[in-house]
Amino acid sequence: MINTTLSSNMAAQTPGIQQLLQAEKKAAERVADARKRKAKRLKQAKEEAQEEIEQYRREREQQFQEIQQKYLGSKDDQVKAIDEETKVKIQDMDQRVLKQKEEVLKKLFDLVFEIKPELHQNYKIPTH
Repeated sequence: MINTTLSSNMAAQTPGIQQLLQAEKKAAERVADARKRKAKRLKQAKEEAQEEIEQYRREREQQFQEIQQKYLGSKDDQVKAIDEETKVKIQDMDQRVLKQKEEVLKKLFDLVFEIKPELHQNYKIPTH
């Protein structure tokens, strides 16, 4: 009688165990699916965040370029300003050369053509 009661309890427990095992399997599948969905959402969020960062970086770079253009001018403007300044300086030098050319040439010719023979200050006349 004890064996039959034990067997009937085991038989009754077997379907219960089977249900528990199936429930555990379903729960494990749901957890695995939830983990997959979470990983997918995290990956998607990371990609979206990266895109937002890139968009922000592009906007800030554009703003920087606009500010630089506004306050410093373009490189072409700077080159033109430097070229213009250089032309003005060269013209000024040319005018000074023309103005002083005659005087410089006169001094040079005077030094070349008016020779004044002198002994060098370090030369000593030998006395015998």
